[in-house]
Amino acid sequence: IEALYESYLDNPENVDDDWRQYFDALPQEGPRSDVAHGPIRARFYELARNRRPAAASATSMAPASKQVAVLQLINAYRFRGHRQAELDPLHQYQRPDVPELQPSYHGLSDADLDIEFNTGSLVAPDQLKLRDILDIVRATYCGKVGAEYMHINETGQKRWIQQRLEGCQSHPAYSQAQKRRILDRLTAANSLEEYLHNKYVGQKRFSLEGGEALIPLLDNIIQRGGGQTELREVVIGMAHRGRLNVLVNILGKMPSELFGEFEGKQPENSNTNGSGDVKYHLGYSSDIATEDSSIHLTLAFNPSHLEIIDPVAEGSVRARQDRRQDIHREQVLPLLIHGDAAFAGQGVVMETFNLSQTRGFSTGGTVHIVINNQIGFTTSDPLDSRSTLYCTDVAKMLQAPILHVNSDDPEAVVFAAEFALDYRTRFHKDVVIDLVCYRRHGHSEADEPAATQPKMYKKVRSHPDVHKIYSDKLINEGSVTNEEVQKLEKAYIDSLESNQPVSAPLASNVQSEYLVNFEPYKNHRWDEYVDTTLSRDSIERLSERFTEVPDDFHLHKTVQKVIEARRKMGQGEEPLDWGFAETLAYASLLEAGYPVRISGQDSARGTFFHRHSVIHNQENGETYLPLQHIAPDQPSFLIINSILSEEAVLAFEYGYSSSEPRGLVIWEAQFGDFANGAQVVIDQFISSSEAKWGRLSGLVMLLPHGYDGQGPEHSSARLERYLQLCAEENMQVCFPSTAAQMFHMLRRQILRPYRKPLIVMSPKSLLRHKLSTSTLEDITDRGFQLVIDEIDDLDKKAVKRLLICSGKVYYDLLDARRDNDIDDIAIARIEQLYPFPKQQLNDLVGGYPNAEDVVWVQEEPRNQGACAYLLESLNLFGSLNDNQQLLIIARPHSASPAVGSPSRHLEQQRQLVREALLLEAAESQDNNKERKSA
Repeated sequence: IEALYESYLDNPENVDDDWRQYFDALPQEGPRSDVAHGPIRARFYELARNRRPAAASATSMAPASKQVAVLQLINAYRFRGHRQAELDPLHQYQRPDVPELQPSYHGLSDADLDIEFNTGSLVAPDQLKLRDILDIVRATYCGKVGAEYMHINETGQKRWIQQRLEGCQSHPAYSQAQKRRILDRLTAANSLEEYLHNKYVGQKRFSLEGGEALIPLLDNIIQRGGGQTELREVVIGMAHRGRLNVLVNILGKMPSELFGEFEGKQPENSNTNGSGDVKYHLGYSSDIATEDSSIHLTLAFNPSHLEIIDPVAEGSVRARQDRRQDIHREQVLPLLIHGDAAFAGQGVVMETFNLSQTRGFSTGGTVHIVINNQIGFTTSDPLDSRSTLYCTDVAKMLQAPILHVNSDDPEAVVFAAEFALDYRTRFHKDVVIDLVCYRRHGHSEADEPAATQPKMYKKVRSHPDVHKIYSDKLINEGSVTNEEVQKLEKAYIDSLESNQPVSAPLASNVQSEYLVNFEPYKNHRWDEYVDTTLSRDSIERLSERFTEVPDDFHLHKTVQKVIEARRKMGQGEEPLDWGFAETLAYASLLEAGYPVRISGQDSARGTFFHRHSVIHNQENGETYLPLQHIAPDQPSFLIINSILSEEAVLAFEYGYSSSEPRGLVIWEAQFGDFANGAQVVIDQFISSSEAKWGRLSGLVMLLPHGYDGQGPEHSSARLERYLQLCAEENMQVCFPSTAAQMFHMLRRQILRPYRKPLIVMSPKSLLRHKLSTSTLEDITDRGFQLVIDEIDDLDKKAVKRLLICSGKVYYDLLDARRDNDIDDIAIARIEQLYPFPKQQLNDLVGGYPNAEDVVWVQEEPRNQGACAYLLESLNLFGSLNDNQQLLIIARPHSASPAVGSPSRHLEQQRQLVREALLLEAAESQDNNKERKSA
């Protein structure tokens, strides 16, 4: 624009009409004239004089319009140069013609090639001939690296990227030592795959062949990260492609362990009591020596649901950062390795990106690596696997820079690794490396890919591997000899066969205060006693702290009433509601030194307006969290309203809990039904991670559940699904019915050394139900009750019918029984459904010797809820005496969890209660008596 304005000042006819009109409209002193254009004209003349070389000849000077065209051409390469980059190792596709990259598109001709132009912000001398400028931008943007970054809004980030790319033209000169390191890691990657291919013929291993450059890429990030930055831990999440190679050549897994898995042997340190898992899902951790220190590596266990590991790994990283009090997120790096089709195709990738810069979930930026084998998962064509040009286009939602790199150029790959780590370190944001490669074998080694991809695999079979390509290059340039290459290969195979680590050297005797020992949390039973009570003094002290508000803080009038009521509850002046009991549980744990983390879509306030952990100043919008001010030097309390996601957020919290056993980690669904959107997390991690991988988690899931006439998607948390997943004491399922039960259940979860997920059917209408409140004595004198017997003063020997239920329906039954003055029907509650308290319930049933009917009552349809689990899986009432019969009362079988009409709901609920209490039979008998009397 400056050049155009300069040309305009010389002669307005030099520029197009649009620009002339624009410049004409600029402010000026006095009337427009050829010699006077005010201070703007003077400033631009001064600029032009200072910029123009004094000795420039007329033939080498660039006309202003041509100068603008050159700057536009440079910018076009920054925007679109990646379209003509040499990215595909197989050269399958002709690179598209991009008109904007041709000088002629901008009005430049061959005659302009030897004219010197100002290079603008190009990292080059200020003045260069056009042909030299073209050489620079083509080498930078159209070589083995294709960069996408001009979609980024932040100018500082773009300038940093330009300098990094253009300064070395996307291909720095590496020393001989660096080249030998790259060759060594390529030798490891290639030799392991060949060794396994020959030794374990036809066995699945999801090999890395075709993408072996991943190993020097990871090696560079780890070595540079541990040696040149604050990085101390890396958590890797990846699916199965190349996983075995990463385990052995990066994390240092012993070769004998891998060979034993191929041979079906159980490792000595495996989880022998569980189901186990296939070898290409297993995780690992180790300490790797770097130049100046060591770095702790963790490869997360991962199921075949590919990208679901992304938020799990992020949660683990956040837990480790919090443990280190790493507020700048510099010491622990999340590194995610994706497949091309999965990266583009699975929505959890987008959800994880969306989490990355939010307050409760940020990890300071993630390095993403896409193993882009250009064929998707099995036989997919890119045209069928996505709707975008690149599989990485989804990352643009986060304005992440993307480097596409040809995997057959290992030095370009290592450059991309350096770029990615440095970008993340500087800007604390995500960055993506698209490692464009191929897959030498099929989806698995037993698959025949040529059946569906004949053209591609004709090229693959004749294409040399990257180790051969790079070793030949180094031999030709004199960096190594052929004998040295062969010696490297032999040394690697010798190490494999002698069971020596073949990764970078393992660090020994690493002592870190930040690593967690899980041994104290193993081999405990669910019924181990723990005291969860609090003294009266503690309740009063803690309630004073969490109801204290700064003097100048203006509360909403409704919240003010809640705070005032809680003060009275702490003094024993009012019954304890759920909000008070829950807050008291958190406060007591924080005072005892246990951190608390809660997330969910409305968690701070509570979906049903009961929690108010974050209060808002009505004058200026400032917030205050009373639970962050319970005690001096208390651990962290974080409660965050999460993004509108279930899958990624629940996975994140699972990952956090699996890395932080010392804290209470809670995920709350807005309605329990919405957990359906996170079913993969529940199935693949929460219910089965201990059985498959020996991984512990104390995650709590709060799932609002209860039939209140709000329709099919706001009634049922699908209790039956969780109970169906229960086995081998893998998790807990509880259905608390009072405020005190909620208090004791939450404290029990963290005070016991028992770390299993806790699924809670949490309340909705009970939050304010007058009968579900508790007393101070319920907090001070008793703990969590697995079953709760009849609370009214009934003669147990006179009871003819015993109702057993869980949750809200108890209060419907209790209200109706009291209203109808029934004294021969007792009502009991089961508060923990799994692990099932069978002995306690049998003892309770035995206390009613004359009860002819023992009835399970549930709000849910008969094919849902706890019915099938209790009656079939556990043979719940197997100890009934000969005079007792087992009955079930529930809504009729239904495909939907609940009806949509409030009036139909009320009628169903009324009918269910009346049937349970025999009110229909009593009315029928009364009617018969009246007819006989008449």
